Amino acid sequence: MSPLILFAPGAGAPSTSAWMRAWARRLGALGQVVPFDYPYMKAGRKAPDRHPALVAAHGAALDEARGAPERPVVLAGKSMGSRIGCHLAVERPGISALVCFGYPLRSGATGALRDQVLLALRTPVLFLQGSKDPLCPLDDLAAVRAKMTAPNQLHVVEGGDHSLEVGARERKAAGLTQDDLDGVLLVVIRDFLAAHGAGA
Repeated sequence: MSPLILFAPGAGAPSTSAWMRAWARRLGALGQVVPFDYPYMKAGRKAPDRHPALVAAHGAALDEARGAPERPVVLAGKSMGSRIGCHLAVERPGISALVCFGYPLRSGATGALRDQVLLALRTPVLFLQGSKDPLCPLDDLAAVRAKMTAPNQLHVVEGGDHSLEVGARERKAAGLTQDDLDGVLLVVIRDFLAAHGAGA
């Protein structure tokens, strides 16, 4: 049975952004993708809701989207959406897998390390990270992963930014397009989900 993939946006752009729409289309090859927005985005506010409200909204979106109880559920998210998905997975048993696009391990405001939720996780999690992402230094992530209990996997996009996008000069030097790089990511996601019982 193909999974339900609940797809959460980052803090700065809604589910209708070009990045979210493009990835929703790609993920559609792996399951039923249901994007959603947090309440502050729906209300047209810039500042995210407080943490408990974000987790509650994520849970409500899952309840609304969820169908057959035996269907695998994958929480995918970009940046803040991936972090809130991890919090929801800690609270709710039965999530099959997490896919984190650009996990924000360090706070953009204070630089504080936000690893508590990762250490509490038991749900398999895939980290997709750009090597140039200032919100997730790879050395910091490696140290956290060494302490995690949950099965976890990391795929690094060399030269990638917080949105996993690589500059034109570097792509040209490697003889690759962004579509090529995104296609590799999709295969990584597909194989990860299959390995954890959430494949199509």
